[in-house]
Amino acid sequence: MTIDFARSPRSTLGIEWELALVDPVSRSLANTAPPILAELERRWPPSPGAPQATSELLQNTVELVSAPHRRVGEAIGELRLLAADLLDQARAHGVRVIGTGSHPFSRWEDQLITPGERYGRFVERTQWWGRNMLIWGVHVHVGIDRRERVIPTLHTLLTYQPVFQALSASSPFWAGEATGYRSNRTLMFQQLPSAGLPAHVESWEDFERVIEDLTRTGVIAEPTEARWDVRPAPRWGTIEVRFCDGSSSLETLGALAALTQCLVEDCARRLDRGETLPLLPPWFARENKWRAARFGLDAEVIYDAAGSQARLRDRVSVLLDRLAPVAVDLGCVDELEQVARIVESGTSADRQLETYSRLGGTLDALRAVVDSEADAFERSVRG
Repeated sequence: MTIDFARSPRSTLGIEWELALVDPVSRSLANTAPPILAELERRWPPSPGAPQATSELLQNTVELVSAPHRRVGEAIGELRLLAADLLDQARAHGVRVIGTGSHPFSRWEDQLITPGERYGRFVERTQWWGRNMLIWGVHVHVGIDRRERVIPTLHTLLTYQPVFQALSASSPFWAGEATGYRSNRTLMFQQLPSAGLPAHVESWEDFERVIEDLTRTGVIAEPTEARWDVRPAPRWGTIEVRFCDGSSSLETLGALAALTQCLVEDCARRLDRGETLPLLPPWFARENKWRAARFGLDAEVIYDAAGSQARLRDRVSVLLDRLAPVAVDLGCVDELEQVARIVESGTSADRQLETYSRLGGTLDALRAVVDSEADAFERSVRG
């Protein structure tokens, strides 16, 4: 199988932001996306390369998608406008909006599937696990100007997967229980047969063979169904980073996007200089993924092929120092500096757990978590 890789300007980026709709009284998920999307699509007509709001697997979800941009601030500004319209439509339909990686207590039995052949095929194949995908995330695409650079960049990004997971962690609860994980979404999503860590490939030709094998054996129907944590996106000429839990804050969203853009550009500059990009053995990458999901920013991670370990917080500090000049060139200094503020103040998961504990660990405490995340979303969007 030959897979063409589209031309894309180097280090341009686009952001996909999955958001959930909740009932303001029960605080449960609300299946009200279809009429809200109809209004948003009227205001933001779907068009290739344009900002838009789209449906997802479940009718409790709206995904906001930016157009491609050179600067993170431009993409975030665009998403702020989209999100403001979403808030207006949500209010008109009697619901609120949250951006967490999971809902604290809603269950799959109460959710409606979005009609469509692709979603129907997905649920038919995956059954209980597919219906249980009450998860939301942030995906960032970054342009790669040469196809041969995609796979080396993918490997390097995997070495930083725990950083992204820890910074974005916002899914400590599942079906009414505190899971003991900062990002339970991470472990839920990898239960799907085509999700999780990417296949270990050494070249673009290896990638083509893997996709051909997965298609021929019926694991996937087409390349986008390889729902890996980080993957090539040939149609757009990008690499897509899918590590992150959902975000209720534009500030966190901007930080994650800036970190992604800077890392991909840093890889490009190192390749420009003829360097070989670092590669972490798959067994270390797998362990790091679990540690970050379990402990968040408090994890200790493996950061090189020799098995050296360090506190994740310390690795973030080293990384930000190295990326600072790149952020200046890309015009995302403010957004990248937000990463350090997340490390200092804590993640959404940390705040959710604090609220839950302070209010006694009851169902009412979980409802308060929903209120807090909805309030955070509105403050971030409205300013």
